[in-house]
Amino acid sequence: MNTRRMRFLRIGVMGCCFGWSALTSLAQSTTNPPAAVSPATGDAVIAPSQQLSLQQCIEIALKNNITVRQSQLQVNNSNVQLQQSKLNRLPNLNGFATQNFSSGFNVNPVTNQFVERSILSNNFQLTSSVTVYNGGILQNTIRQNALLVQSNEQNLLATQNNVILLVVQNYLNVLTGQEQLAIAQRQADVSRSQYERTQKLVNAGAAAESALFDLQAQRATDELAIVNAQNNIDLAKVALLQAMNLFGNQAISVQPVSLPDPNVADYDASPQQVYEIATNNMPDVRAADLRVRSDEVGVRVARGNYMPLLTLNGGVTTLYSNFGAQRRIENGVTQIPQTITINGIQQTILIDQPNYSFENFNFAEQFKNNQNRSLGLTLQVPIFNRYQARTRVQLATINRQNSELQADNTRLALRQNIENAYANLVASGNRYRATLTQVTAFEQAFRASENRFNAGAINAVDYNIAKSNLDRARASLVQAKYDYVFRTKILDFYQNKPLTF
Repeated sequence: MNTRRMRFLRIGVMGCCFGWSALTSLAQSTTNPPAAVSPATGDAVIAPSQQLSLQQCIEIALKNNITVRQSQLQVNNSNVQLQQSKLNRLPNLNGFATQNFSSGFNVNPVTNQFVERSILSNNFQLTSSVTVYNGGILQNTIRQNALLVQSNEQNLLATQNNVILLVVQNYLNVLTGQEQLAIAQRQADVSRSQYERTQKLVNAGAAAESALFDLQAQRATDELAIVNAQNNIDLAKVALLQAMNLFGNQAISVQPVSLPDPNVADYDASPQQVYEIATNNMPDVRAADLRVRSDEVGVRVARGNYMPLLTLNGGVTTLYSNFGAQRRIENGVTQIPQTITINGIQQTILIDQPNYSFENFNFAEQFKNNQNRSLGLTLQVPIFNRYQARTRVQLATINRQNSELQADNTRLALRQNIENAYANLVASGNRYRATLTQVTAFEQAFRASENRFNAGAINAVDYNIAKSNLDRARASLVQAKYDYVFRTKILDFYQNKPLTF
């Protein structure tokens, strides 16, 4: 697969995009074997409990996705049309053969004489014609189909990009859930340690038993957070498997992606600058522009119907008949007596008269002797064709205008998606900064509460509140970090920058 051409992805409703070359850098190197192929369906499948990298998930999804296959068939179809439009410049060649039987009063097809008998005849014809001039329809059709092929190829890239986008989103959802699960497990460990410590104090009579009940409730809350985090991972894996068009009940694990804590700063380009660069990179924009150019040539194709049509024609014909031309064969001599008078005296003399017989020429001889060859030029000048040519031009013009509007709409959607992505980046940056500040504050508050709880200055309820606040803040920080980094790379990608982590 062409990695350069796979670098462009269309932004969806979420305002996210990634490219093929960039996505491969997201996944760490792996020694896992490549995905196998199902012998029944030809779809890529995975081994049980196989750990997948992001690149492997993308490859499986692109191989299995039905929409991608349909787009590829559309490319193949346009290539066939292009090839046929090129072949239309060649001469055609047609052969015809007929066999006729008639009885009664007929015309001998060879001698053109009227005869009273049954006749069996065969006619053979070989014709060819080539277009000399048709108003440029042939050449313009080739140009139109060539542009259509390029447009469909770009549409295929856009379709592949949408599939990759879906895989990336679900893959990162799994990673987000795994990191939140790790946080929940660490917090559960803290609660368990605190519970065990309080258990010893209660047993020694240094703490009230009610504190132990409050910590036990907190442990149950932490266990519920672990269950919820694991459920989110399971749901994210099902969505990832479905994005790869695989059964959702397969057990898989994904390789982690290293995402360091981001340094939030103002983005180095405005939405307008990003848009100007993106219009030259996005495959859906290029596909729309190529379709406009194709339909422009289609108007010239339609106008060619106003022009005369000049064709060169040639043919060879021959025929055979069971009662056709006959050859004369000498068959001996017959002496015929003849009486003549010489000097008043009658004398009889014998005159030799040759005898002849007749036979028909055989099939091969008639096939050769009855050949007729022709060569000519045909000029067809359109005078009145019920306004069909004008209607074709009008329809082609409407198609061009419609494709121009589609191209404008594609650019409009691109600009709006970039503006949304930029606004989401600013919002996610603000959210990450605020969440980071919140986590720092809650960490300090929790440490203070933990020290006061250990000293017996506060009860378990106050301690649990401080811990719950910290747990929620840390989970939100993980989500904010992934969101901010992801949206930063969106705008980087629109500018054709390499996506490195």
